[in-house]
Amino acid sequence: MQKTYFVHALWDEEARVWVASSDDVPGLATEARNSEELLEKLKQMIPELLEANGTRAEGPVAFELLTRRFEFAA
Repeated sequence: MQKTYFVHALWDEEARVWVASSDDVPGLATEARNSEELLEKLKQMIPELLEANGTRAEGPVAFELLTRRFEFAA
């Protein structure tokens, strides 16, 4: 069974970017202006970081992006 890596992203209101990190992928720390840009960055970074940390993936790497953003309703 293929492992799924979990990535967490929080909205930084001051910087106006999504900030992503992961306990499953050592060294993962990135930011992007929107979720689509973030996903594209993660698709490239996750396999590269796993390989750099000695985890060679066979085939595509599965990951789940969990986002959290706090807002106020008027």
